[in-house]
Amino acid sequence: MTHRMLILKIFRRPEWNAFRDAGVTRGAPVDLADGYIHFSTAAQVAETAAKYFATESDLVLVAFDDARLGPELKWEPARGGALFPHLYRPLSISDVVWDKSLPLGATGHIFPEGLW
Repeated sequence: MTHRMLILKIFRRPEWNAFRDAGVTRGAPVDLADGYIHFSTAAQVAETAAKYFATESDLVLVAFDDARLGPELKWEPARGGALFPHLYRPLSISDVVWDKSLPLGATGHIFPEGLW
């Protein structure tokens, strides 16, 4: 990827609070199991939320600048063969561009205005 873009990570509130308090994270249990931190693009994140967090309401959507994550960020085929961003290093709180609550509404998660 040669252009800069925001990539997104969905955290459960306790995971986000622990990350914020510690200033660093190796990710959620799925990230630890897979050996890298999973991200989604804006075009992928709604499907990620529906697939992995369908019934969870206390979530935090966190944005990162892909160019600032360095060479440890790899774009690799995943769901449906699409390229997804995977980070092979811990995340630092200084990597965060913004964070917003991701509530669960009647028809799915309610994403921040202007994300797409």
